[in-house]
Amino acid sequence: MTETLQSFLLNKGYAKVKLHLTKTNHFEIKATINGKKGVFILDTGASSSCVGFEAIEIFKLNAKDSLVKAAGAGATDMETKMSKKNKIKIGKWSHNKIVLILFDLTHVNTALINHNSRPVDGIIGADILKKAKGIIDYEKKYLYLKL
Repeated sequence: MTETLQSFLLNKGYAKVKLHLTKTNHFEIKATINGKKGVFILDTGASSSCVGFEAIEIFKLNAKDSLVKAAGAGATDMETKMSKKNKIKIGKWSHNKIVLILFDLTHVNTALINHNSRPVDGIIGADILKKAKGIIDYEKKYLYLKL
């Protein structure tokens, strides 16, 4: 009998999280930051996980000025802030000391809305995927994170 990827990873101590494919062909994922639920794009090409400025109060983020300039999704040289020591929960996986980059997500959400997708609170990037030893099953639309 051949073992499925799912049963193999679950036996290795991974948790699975359902991914939702949007009309823009992005994977959307639900996550909780500091106890508040949000919707995020899963972006393996984003080096850092990000949240929009407008979500600072929602997620109770302690925003500090940052010298880092953000670039991506058709925009460059964007001002950022940084928030350290955030508790993130994705499915059963959680971590207490996540650094988030805060920047203006308007251009991202405008593009999503223009393609009949709903706006997002932020982006889950490669930093969290690396910490969680993330594995994406593109065919079955699941993200696996090591507990």
